[in-house]
Amino acid sequence: MVLSFDLQDFIIRARVLKLYRNALRTARRAPTHARAELRQTIRQEMEINRNCNDKQRIRFLISEGLERLKSLDEMLDMQGH
Repeated sequence: MVLSFDLQDFIIRARVLKLYRNALRTARRAPTHARAELRQTIRQEMEINRNCNDKQRIRFLISEGLERLKSLDEMLDMQGH
């Protein structure tokens, strides 16, 4: 099966992958006892929406993911100080 992507699909896919990588990187900063669970949660969130084809919903999920990642990042910064 060959999937054809237009430029918009390609850009959205790149944004999703970037969000996923950044989330996993941020999870590495979590306390050791919480890392595995955090990575599992991140993966589950991505898997739940893996087959979503609604571009507007995907954009919403990316936006929501970025906000959640920002909150996690800030929380981990506070723990480190």
